[in-house]
Amino acid sequence: MAVSPVLAPRHRRIRPARSRRGRAIAAALTATVLTGAAGSAAADTDTTVVTKPTVVLVHGAFADASSWNAVVERLQRDGYSVVAPANPLRGLAGDSAYIAGFLKSIKGPIVLVGHSYGGAVISTAAAGNSQVKSLVFVNAFMPDKGEALGALGDRFPGSELAAALEPVPFRNADGTTGTDLYLQAAKFHQAFAADLPAAVSAVMAAAQRPLVASAFMEKAAEAAWKTIPSWALVSTRDKAISPALERFEARRAHAQTVEVDASHVALVSHPDAVTDLIRQAAAGGGGSYAQPVLAGTGLNTLVLAGLGVLAGGTVLTGCGLFGAARKRREPPR
Repeated sequence: MAVSPVLAPRHRRIRPARSRRGRAIAAALTATVLTGAAGSAAADTDTTVVTKPTVVLVHGAFADASSWNAVVERLQRDGYSVVAPANPLRGLAGDSAYIAGFLKSIKGPIVLVGHSYGGAVISTAAAGNSQVKSLVFVNAFMPDKGEALGALGDRFPGSELAAALEPVPFRNADGTTGTDLYLQAAKFHQAFAADLPAAVSAVMAAAQRPLVASAFMEKAAEAAWKTIPSWALVSTRDKAISPALERFEARRAHAQTVEVDASHVALVSHPDAVTDLIRQAAAGGGGSYAQPVLAGTGLNTLVLAGLGVLAGGTVLTGCGLFGAARKRREPPR
């Protein structure tokens, strides 16, 4: 049968249009899926996990790690990882080396907190450790390099510590001897924990851990507060370390400082104030950091990209087959 001269041009116009439309659909589908894949890759690359710093709490003399219990509970409720290692109390050099070694076992940023004698320990232990982002000193000694705690404590009046000490000799396994310093039970409450109930301070006195007397004569080997951002808490009723000394040390260290109406054990009697200062140090010292998560990027992106190419190829193939079939069905011109 002869083809109408009117229909022939119409067929010639329709065939290219459908072919172009099929290719356009395939291209659009491929682009859409590939765009989604790229978006997924970007999303995977941009995904971050905000990690809070680990808070390390170092206790001082005449106490143990349990003195931090109320602070630990509050920080854990906030989602912080908290550890309170035992401070050996066997001398500044040895104790600092012990804590420095402990810090190396921790991954990520650290907020390092020291109470009382523990302040001197952390200031030496943190030296050269780039993971320590902030130092927090709570009613603490903060010696400069070359300073001894005994001489530092004598610089300002107001401490009743010396009069409350009770020396107890001991013998080492190698035959050498030394002297441990305890606080007299009768003077513990007044000199150390006057703002706590007497029954509570009596328990603390019974469980106290002594400090070796030679620690007061050792000179600090480092002063990490010179290079690490520092925070300090001063207790206005401290009888163990003079509040005037605590203020002097904080000013010298350019530490952000708060004062509370508390005894030497503000960490026990005012745990909210101590915890809040640690939170400030965690935020202000850059302790939190964002870590990109890339684990899902490669596989997910390749799968999506592959699906996009496959989908586009399928549409193109379908359009080609459709065009070939129509061509076979077309009447001869």
